[in-house]
Amino acid sequence: MRRRRAPKRVIEGDPKYSNKLIAKFIHLLMLDGKKYTSQTIVYDALDKLSEKTGEKDSIKAFMKAIENIRPLLEVKSRRVGGATYQVPVEVRHDRSVSLAYRWIRDFARAKKGKPMADRLADELIDAYNNTGSVAKKRDDTHKMAEANKAFSHYRW
Repeated sequence: MRRRRAPKRVIEGDPKYSNKLIAKFIHLLMLDGKKYTSQTIVYDALDKLSEKTGEKDSIKAFMKAIENIRPLLEVKSRRVGGATYQVPVEVRHDRSVSLAYRWIRDFARAKKGKPMADRLADELIDAYNNTGSVAKKRDDTHKMAEANKAFSHYRW
């Protein structure tokens, strides 16, 4: 039996925009505690994003990119009577945003040959335009949930 739910930590906004979601993204991107390097990468990527999309406010462009690719449905494994079913469930907002962050980070890291800020900017631009590998990942997640909707009565 579980004792109690861990309290949510309150994070402060990032130094440039005072935005909590960007601060969370900076933390997610950080390696080996190098926060300043992570901040530089994210801010350069946001500048390139607003430049390429023509959006004046880079935060709005970032939010639109995240909103475009965050998943609404996913599948969870449920074991019923010896068989394992992939049951489609709706994704909570905070989880869907963190999944979107993770997907962007992972696809940007997988690309090679460019500086990280450029790779991250490319992924964000693709997300803003609803194209690219991150959008494909979201679509695959939705297709998997749609294909298994026959098992949705196992949701609990």
